[in-house]
Amino acid sequence: MTKKGSGKIVVITGVTRGLGRAMTRKFAALGHHVLGCGRSREEIEGLRRASGSGDDFAVVDVARAAQVNLWADRLLAEYGAPDLLVNNAAVINTNAPLWEVPGAEFDHVIDVNVKGVVNVVRAFVPAMITRGSGVIVNFSSYWGRSVAPEVAPYCATKWAIEGLTRALAQELPKGMAAVPFNPGIIDTEMLQTCFGDSAAGYSKPEPWAETTVPFLLQLDAKDNGKALTAPGQ
Repeated sequence: MTKKGSGKIVVITGVTRGLGRAMTRKFAALGHHVLGCGRSREEIEGLRRASGSGDDFAVVDVARAAQVNLWADRLLAEYGAPDLLVNNAAVINTNAPLWEVPGAEFDHVIDVNVKGVVNVVRAFVPAMITRGSGVIVNFSSYWGRSVAPEVAPYCATKWAIEGLTRALAQELPKGMAAVPFNPGIIDTEMLQTCFGDSAAGYSKPEPWAETTVPFLLQLDAKDNGKALTAPGQ
């Protein structure tokens, strides 16, 4: 089993964009062992070139259970169960009233944002339970606790993550935690698709990660089932 010093093993989905990329850099800078995935081969290759020894990045579509299972099997065999599992990967629909969102686009949002999280939980959490420790952080949103027009599919998925994660928390053994986590409103590629130029008025991913990553690292069993929000958001 390979570890970067005494750092934690952190599995993160969606590492090639926005918050995932910023978290990856901060976790690694703090000496933790980052095992990440994303869908862009070019960007994953870039992360591999820039990363230090002991980190691991793979091309995986979390909506495809077979891909997730192969990825998880390899990581669990090589590194063991993660200390922190961060389900960050997500997509959003193009702004439109619900009745105008094409069926294929709606399905894609559901498949990534809900089924993708479940695929990752199924693949990694049994090993965490066997070890008897670990924290699962499923990224929600302000739109998982409120709503807005023209993003109904996205809202539906994040409300689902809130309920799914709180139920999961009640199923875990003592010593573990599952947390639905609202990252706040951050100027990412996703926000830009919704807010346009006004997205630039919000916090950037890098300073957000400076405070959020240490916050995530201190989560433990006492936080199980709590609906949390990133510091300062």
